[in-house]
Amino acid sequence: MTQIYRTLGVEPIINAAGTVTAYSGSLMPPEVSDAMNQASRAFVIMEELHLAAGRAIAEMIGVPAAHVCCSATAGVALMAAACITGCDRDLTRRLPDVDGLKHEFIVQRTHRMAYDQAVRLSGGRFVEIDPDPQALEAAFTPQTAGVFYVFSWGLTGPAIPLPVVAEIAHARGVPVIVDAASELPPMENLRRFYEEGGDLVVFSGGKGFRGPQASGLVLGKPELVEACRLNDCPNPAIGRSMKTGKEEIVGLVKAVELYVQRDHAAEQLVWDRRVQYLIDQVSGIPTVEAWRQLPYGVGQFFPHMAMTWDVNRLEVSYQEFWEAMLAGPPRIMTQQYDDPFRDRQRQIRVHVHGLHEGQEVLIAQRMRTVLGT
Repeated sequence: MTQIYRTLGVEPIINAAGTVTAYSGSLMPPEVSDAMNQASRAFVIMEELHLAAGRAIAEMIGVPAAHVCCSATAGVALMAAACITGCDRDLTRRLPDVDGLKHEFIVQRTHRMAYDQAVRLSGGRFVEIDPDPQALEAAFTPQTAGVFYVFSWGLTGPAIPLPVVAEIAHARGVPVIVDAASELPPMENLRRFYEEGGDLVVFSGGKGFRGPQASGLVLGKPELVEACRLNDCPNPAIGRSMKTGKEEIVGLVKAVELYVQRDHAAEQLVWDRRVQYLIDQVSGIPTVEAWRQLPYGVGQFFPHMAMTWDVNRLEVSYQEFWEAMLAGPPRIMTQQYDDPFRDRQRQIRVHVHGLHEGQEVLIAQRMRTVLGT
């Protein structure tokens, strides 16, 4: 299973840090990789495949339209481009040249993040506001192309609720684009953000869906989803370099199909059992405090373990713990986290939803060894 990496001199890891792109996302079910393998054996017209895949996914989720792209960040760039160009093919070839075009995106300061560079990639320019409805109402100008809204478990500041933002924007004929890359599970979020007023919403394909790492999903209003498609590969537009292969498109269709059929409650029970096992294994270590943690945001409800300890008494810093766990064997990637809701308290967090059965036992053994017990 892992020999292909070792032949390249890369030693695989046990991923206890979550569905993070830097750690290769999630693990695809066999049905997804089988679908991708089948897709690799024939040629298709990519426009036909994109349209068919979008229709299939939209029907499965229960939204008007959908489009498969190569990542959630690519989806953000496409959503911004769609607001700027609409379905005008001549305009799609101009980006990121936005002279004479509406290209401003209103965003709450608490929603600025590392990945919003994708809006600027398409020629968009941000207009930052305080998280206050009156500030939002005052920010619209003839240059406003859209409002950029972010859902992320990592955001900690106040924000105007999406339904309020959408009501204000739609009264002025301005679309709202929503970055919800990591906000699965729960499954209800698949429609929630669209139903709350997001005209375009993007999810990562390689996180909660457990689809191909190089995939993302844009859903929303048909005319804007179509504008995303026209700005995307294989068209000569801003998304031409953001190519989604036929294998990834078919793989994400299968991943969505599996996701909407999955027994999510049963999965949660498995994850909870693993978390409790880890808590039980470290709770007897002097000064260690461990607990079941859920994200503070609206989505990515993966239960995981958080723990702290007295660094002076155990003579192991958090950085030393993280390095020792990764050094192995086996190599285990955990997460160092400064909790903004606990006075930036440093923690180690251990995620279990990406584990193979039994790997929680290996993790517990290594944690006890590193902590000196």
